[in-house]
Amino acid sequence: MMLTDPSLKYRPFPQVDLPDRQWPSRVITAPPRWLSTDMRDGNQSLIDPMNAEKKRRFFDLLVKVGVKEIEVGFPSAGATEFDFISGLVRDGAIPDDVIPQVLTQARADLIATTFESLRGAKKAIVHVYNAISPAWRNIVFQMERPQVRQIAVDAAKLLRDHAAAQPDTDWHFEYSPETFSTAELDFSLECCEAVMEILRPTPERPLILNLPATVECATPNIYADQIEWICRNISKRDSVVISLHTHNDRGTGVAAAELGIMAGADRVEGCLFGNGERTGNCDLVTVALNMYTQGINPGLDFSDIDEVIQTVEYCNQLPVHPRHPYAGELVFTAFSGSHQDAIKKGFAAQEARNDQIWNVPYLPIDPKDLGRDYEAVIRVNSQSGKGGVAWVLQQDKGYKLPKRMQADFSRVVQALADSSSRELNAADIGEAFESHYCLTGEQPYALIDYHEGGQAGDRIFTGKIGHKGSERSVSGRGNGLLSSVLAALRDEFGVELEIADYSEHAIGAGSDVNAAAYVECRTPDGRTVFGVGTDSDVATASVKAVLSAANGIAVRG
Repeated sequence: MMLTDPSLKYRPFPQVDLPDRQWPSRVITAPPRWLSTDMRDGNQSLIDPMNAEKKRRFFDLLVKVGVKEIEVGFPSAGATEFDFISGLVRDGAIPDDVIPQVLTQARADLIATTFESLRGAKKAIVHVYNAISPAWRNIVFQMERPQVRQIAVDAAKLLRDHAAAQPDTDWHFEYSPETFSTAELDFSLECCEAVMEILRPTPERPLILNLPATVECATPNIYADQIEWICRNISKRDSVVISLHTHNDRGTGVAAAELGIMAGADRVEGCLFGNGERTGNCDLVTVALNMYTQGINPGLDFSDIDEVIQTVEYCNQLPVHPRHPYAGELVFTAFSGSHQDAIKKGFAAQEARNDQIWNVPYLPIDPKDLGRDYEAVIRVNSQSGKGGVAWVLQQDKGYKLPKRMQADFSRVVQALADSSSRELNAADIGEAFESHYCLTGEQPYALIDYHEGGQAGDRIFTGKIGHKGSERSVSGRGNGLLSSVLAALRDEFGVELEIADYSEHAIGAGSDVNAAAYVECRTPDGRTVFGVGTDSDVATASVKAVLSAANGIAVRG
C-alpha cells in the first residue's frame, strides 16, 4: 500500500552544485556518435535471448540503418555470445566503416576471453566497467573507495596489455564508472582519471568515458548537471569521448540523453525503440527523429520504419507499442473531430504553399519521410467530426465534399459509429456515403440517357429515366441544364426542388479522369437535401447529382 507520507521511506535526490550551468542555454546542432547496445543490453533483458540467426539479422539491420558503433555482445557470458562474435570476425561480416564493441566486467579471466573473441578483427572497442556508487560499494561489494578504484585501475592495465599482445587489431577502449548517476561526482572523476592515467588517451586516440544512468533516480536536468560537471572537471577533455547510457526508470531516458548532449556529451548509447533492462534503455529512434524534426540529419536512416519495426519485433519477440513515438501504429492517427479538421486544413495549406517547410497541425513529422502514407492519418469513430469523415472520403474515393455537405454526411457517420461502437474504416464510410446519397441500391430515379438542346438561356432536357421498374421519357425546359432537369422532375414526377449551391471537381489528375458534381437543394417546405453524381462527362455528373438529391427525398421522405 502506498504511504501517505512517502518521505518516511524515500529521500529526494540531491542537487548538483553548478550555479553557472551552461547547458540550459545550448541547443543541439549536430548528431552525436551513436552506439547500439540492442545486441547486448537489449538482448540480456529479453525473456528469450536472441539466437545466432536473430542476432545476425539484427546486426544487418543496424548496419543498414547506419549505426557505425555496435555493441555486439558480452563474449564471456557463454558460448553462444562468444561464437557469434568470433563468427562475425571470421566471416568478414563487419563492414570497414563499422566498429564492433564488446562488454566485459573488470575481471582478468573475463577480459582475456573478451579479447580472444575478437582475435583477427580489424578494429574493435573493448568496454570495461565496474560499479562505484555507495549502494554497490557498501551493500554489494562491502569495499571502500580505494578498493573500488583499484578494480578500475587493474582492469585498465589488462586492457592495455591484452591489446599489446594483438597488435594487428586497431584497439579502442571504453570505461564505465557503472552506476555513475547515483555515485559521488568526485569519486566518478577519480576513477575516470585513474583509468586515463593507465591508458594514456590522446586527441588522436581518445578514451570513451561512458557515464551511465544505470538506474534513473532523478530528473533529467540533474543528469545534465552531472554530465556538464564531468566535462568541466575532467583533465584532457580533448582526449576523451563522453558517452551517455540512460535508462528509462522514471520515463525520461530520451530527455536525459538530449539534455546530456546539450551538457557536452559526444556519444549516445541505446536501443531501437527503447528495449533494455527493466523499463528500457534510451530509444535511439526517438532521439534521432527528434533531431530530424529540428532540421538536423541524425545520420541514421529510418525511411522504412515499418521494416525496422518488423525486424526488431521478430528478434526481440516484443511488440512496439501502438503509441510509441514516430513508430507506433497510431502515432499519426487522429480520431478527434477538431484534430481531424486541423490536420485536413493543414494538408490543404501544405499543398497550396510553394515551399517544402512542413507545417501541419498535430503532425511534427511528415509520415512519408518514414515510409508511411496518409491513409491512416485520420480514422473515424464516434469521436470524429466532419473534417475527418471528409478526409477519409477524399483519400479513398477522391470526393471533395462541400462544407455543408460534410456536415450533412457526418451525421450519418456519427449515427453509424454510435450504433456499431467501433472504428469505421474507409470501406464502411464509402458504403455509407453511396447508400445515403443513393449511388447504389434503391434508385427511384435512375438516369438511362439524355440529350440537351436549345439555345443559351433556353435549354431543353430530354431523356429517359428508370422509375419503379419502368423506363420513362421525360423533358423539361429551363435557363440551363440543371434547371431543365428540375423542370422535368417536376412536370413528370411531381418532385419540386430548387438549387441552392452547386460545385464540381475532377477526381484525380490527367486526361482520363472522372468528374464529381455536388448539389445542395431546397424543398418547398424548406428542407435541405444533398446529391452527388460522378461520370467521365461533367454535365452528366451534374444531372446524376440532381437525381441523387431527388432519390434521397423519395427514399428517406
